[in-house]
Amino acid sequence: MSVAEDLHVRVQALLDEHDPVDSDPPVFLAARFDAGLAWVHFPVGSGGLDLPRSFQMQIEDELTAVGAPPGGGGGRNGIGMGMAAPTIAAFGSADQQRNFLRPLFTGEHVYCQLFSEPGAGSDLAGVATRAVRDDSEGGDWIVNGQKVWTSSAQNAQRAILLARTDPALPKHQGLTYFVCDMTDPGVDVRPLRQITGEAEFNEVFLTDVRVPDANRLGAEGGGWKVATTTLNNERVAIGSMAGGTRESGMIGKVADAWRAQPQLRNPAMHDELLRLWMDAEVGRLTALRLRQRLTAGQPGPEGAGMKVTFARLAQAISGFEIELHPEKGLQYDDWTMRQPEGVDFTGREPGYRYLRAKGNSIEGGTSEILRNTIAERILGLPPEHRVDKDIAWKDLPR
Repeated sequence: MSVAEDLHVRVQALLDEHDPVDSDPPVFLAARFDAGLAWVHFPVGSGGLDLPRSFQMQIEDELTAVGAPPGGGGGRNGIGMGMAAPTIAAFGSADQQRNFLRPLFTGEHVYCQLFSEPGAGSDLAGVATRAVRDDSEGGDWIVNGQKVWTSSAQNAQRAILLARTDPALPKHQGLTYFVCDMTDPGVDVRPLRQITGEAEFNEVFLTDVRVPDANRLGAEGGGWKVATTTLNNERVAIGSMAGGTRESGMIGKVADAWRAQPQLRNPAMHDELLRLWMDAEVGRLTALRLRQRLTAGQPGPEGAGMKVTFARLAQAISGFEIELHPEKGLQYDDWTMRQPEGVDFTGREPGYRYLRAKGNSIEGGTSEILRNTIAERILGLPPEHRVDKDIAWKDLPR
């Protein structure tokens, strides 16, 4: 029996025992996890079967066709599914994988990301939040600091946390990575209202928050390596939003309006729309290729390119849309303060899309920092701050 046939048999056995339509979603997802069908490329016993990632799509297609609930409890747990889970699988012990991944996949634990700080956003390695070991309490860590731009913190039960554990070391070496319980005493979540009127993000204050050493992922002081895995997965997740069907996303909104309202057209805008359409299609196909390459293993720095492309196109297309709807584009439907469970980059009206797109080049890594990543880690260019002063710029490779 081939691997594909074996997986089909496993899916059918799951469906025979648990009707996805009538079963409570967490119960069905727990059974799916226990059957190794959550992430087939994860280890056996941790929601997987130690198979190549390429077989995951077969599982998703078969279960989606019968109306099975999505892993993680739906879109509200995107950080858990897209960022925390692959990091836990890569660096967690067998016990940590079992303890963290099952409630994450069932949606019992929604995750947020405690990385950025008021003084450490683009320069993430400069985080100042401290974690100090308390040897009198079984080796727990006491965490104090402030995090900012934290999506879903108001709904989260768990967080992936980057904290400084040794301030005497160079900044990239003195960091440690933890899984933090957001329901513990000392965790204070406050909404941050954005230019759209919504508060997708929060600032989080940590005051004497106790984190067990059993919740540390990776080695003490090895947090930067762990965080890099998280960030690579984050950039791929954001950038691959462009990898849907043709004319999905922002370009679809503009193309539909162009076809439906011929009175808005003029030759100059026609040329610009064609250029944006072609850029969006190239980005979509590149995102699909990137997803296919992920079947070979963990994402690398190439995700930075897709994330930069996504941000650039979203801002350019939403700006074009405002020009296409000059009167409507200046209107805004609702400034009500609310905290959505997720973000829809193409939701609501042109004014919302234009304002929301401004954040695309900041969230998930600023475009400026990601261009450095592309230059250094993909193109092999020398970091500017490390170039030998005796080397003339004209002598550098181009």
